[in-house]
Amino acid sequence: MAETAEELRRNLAALRLERGTPPPRRRRRWAVPVGVVAAIVVALAALRVARGRAAVVEVAQATAAATAAGTGDGVPVLSGAGYVVSADRYIAIGARVAGRIDRYMVEEGDHVQQGDPLVQLDPREYEAAVQRAEADLRQARATAGLRATQLRRAEKLGGSGVISKDELDLRKAEAETAAAAVGQAEATLAAARVALEYTTLRAPRRGVILAKFKEVGEIAVPGGFSGSGDLIRMANLDDLRGQVDVTESELAKIRLGQRAELVPDAYPDRRYRAHVVKLYPQVDRQKGTLRIEVQIEEPDDLLWPDMSARITFLAPLATSAGGGPGVLVPRNAVRGTPEAPFVWTVSDGTVRHVDVAVGTDFADRVQITRGLDGGEAVVVGSPPELHDGQRVTTAGAR
Repeated sequence: MAETAEELRRNLAALRLERGTPPPRRRRRWAVPVGVVAAIVVALAALRVARGRAAVVEVAQATAAATAAGTGDGVPVLSGAGYVVSADRYIAIGARVAGRIDRYMVEEGDHVQQGDPLVQLDPREYEAAVQRAEADLRQARATAGLRATQLRRAEKLGGSGVISKDELDLRKAEAETAAAAVGQAEATLAAARVALEYTTLRAPRRGVILAKFKEVGEIAVPGGFSGSGDLIRMANLDDLRGQVDVTESELAKIRLGQRAELVPDAYPDRRYRAHVVKLYPQVDRQKGTLRIEVQIEEPDDLLWPDMSARITFLAPLATSAGGGPGVLVPRNAVRGTPEAPFVWTVSDGTVRHVDVAVGTDFADRVQITRGLDGGEAVVVGSPPELHDGQRVTTAGAR
């Protein structure tokens, strides 16, 4: 009986709770679903707020063909940095006769016309040669006159039998020899005058003086190796061209006769009309480029050989599908897939989804043949996710 009471006390002690120990709580199974529902409600509320807030987008204007190109010759399809060159490259002017350089009549950078004097050599030796030739000619003419008079007398005497036929033949030979001497003296005088004329070097055509190779007082000699006899170098300005290297991947955009535009780096506000006149027949294997030349149609005195310039090749812009002017937009304004392209347009702070038909690429722009009329503001760049009819704010707008 005592053992039974002891076991009862032990069992009661095991059931006793320590003071301060919280009673066990039953797990609430509905806590997790409630948290999920709350998160969904918050997300939907945030989405509603985001949709109500105006997104910021960057826009550009769709350009009609009439205002797409500044020259009216087409739309830029390719542009590159090049140089202004002369069609004849350089004209080297050297001495035709030997002589000491007396003076230069031009300086580097001077513009000259055809026939303008450039360099004067010492002419005294050649002036003396002309005077000597003139004296020889006068002497030859006097002798020829005397021989002609003697021949006429001999012919009269020969007719009356006073002199023999041999004497008459001798007088004829003397007269002919004197006449030939006159011709030889005239040729010598002409050569002397030409040599005297060569002492003044003149511009063979219109151009600009690029360099002088000798100083006053030095001896100029004709000919020589590697242009050692050259005194002046000038460039032809009648036919100035732009020269640019085009990569092989862009050659399909270039053809002979194509319209182009040249803008010199020194005068970025001046534009010169040009057209393609030469495609070099060999590609540079190392650079993978082909050299192209365009002829500047109306060059002026502001253009200099070897000036840096930007050359832009132009192509005509086709009309739209409806027969109106073609429209150009930046390339990054076209979205969607090649089969279903579209653009976002912005009007009165609202964005609209517009399906378009895409035409030819023009450098960093693309032609839209259907869907736009020109003048619309189109979204460019990487805007946030948009939906039709959404309120937007253009970048920089207040």
